[in-house]
Amino acid sequence: MTNQTFLPSPTVSAFHLGPLTIHFYALCIIAGIGVAIWLGSRRWIARGGRPGQVMDVCLWAVPGGIIGGRLYHVITDPELYFLPGRNPWNAFAIWDGGLGIWGAIALGCVGAWIGCRRAGVSLIAFLDAVAPGVIFAQALGRWGNWFNNELYGDPTTLPWKLQIHQMDQGAGTAATDASGHAIILGYYQPTFLYESLWCLVVGLALLALDRRYKLGAGAVFACYAAGYTAGRFVFELMRSDYANLIFGLRVNTWVAGLICLAAATAFMLLRTRPRSTAFLPTAGPTGAPKTQHSRTDTGV
Repeated sequence: MTNQTFLPSPTVSAFHLGPLTIHFYALCIIAGIGVAIWLGSRRWIARGGRPGQVMDVCLWAVPGGIIGGRLYHVITDPELYFLPGRNPWNAFAIWDGGLGIWGAIALGCVGAWIGCRRAGVSLIAFLDAVAPGVIFAQALGRWGNWFNNELYGDPTTLPWKLQIHQMDQGAGTAATDASGHAIILGYYQPTFLYESLWCLVVGLALLALDRRYKLGAGAVFACYAAGYTAGRFVFELMRSDYANLIFGLRVNTWVAGLICLAAATAFMLLRTRPRSTAFLPTAGPTGAPKTQHSRTDTGV
């Protein structure tokens, strides 16, 4: 047999605890949310916020993000669920994969706006505080695609090619042949890994830029959006999994390109503005003057 190097993929995407089926995709998403809340809380306190406020806002933002991400996926790929022979109830099966980041950010921001209004704090300051944690969460979340054997590019012979199995997501295992061996579909570009590493680089760059230059209100979030979508545009061009097309390009390629241009423009306009602080200019969360809650900005 000819020796060849490749990146293996799991043949198991879930495990069972009694009647419960635990999907690794969900665990990766949960781990990412935990990292985003932890780092966002540290940065929030550095901007004058109180401990626990990020968690309070995330109780609105996280469900909104999950709902928005799934809605975007189902709306842009309805044929996966609503054509004859398809099961419409699978539209709710988030554990099988399929969360569109654009919908997640959009409705996540709506949830954050609601949470910030209830807490009497600045939405812009909140978004700037959590942006680096959010992209680290995306880096972790991409490993859920690895467990599901999805999000890959064209076939390749590169040493770091990704082995992809035919998965039965309902069973949480790879399909097997007559001999009981996992069925291998082929070897492909590991675009899930490229995107995960890119998210890690962008997150570290955000922390470094914000620490050094004290970016203006809204600039950190704009930089996050521009940085992530620049990479996503390239990775979408590499992917070979199913997607709807517009003028020969994947829908997400168009979305990533347009958001990147808009976010880059916003960053250039916002980067020299005064830095955002946690509480609204007129009052803190209980109506007290904002100065009662101000803290030294450490640039975390």
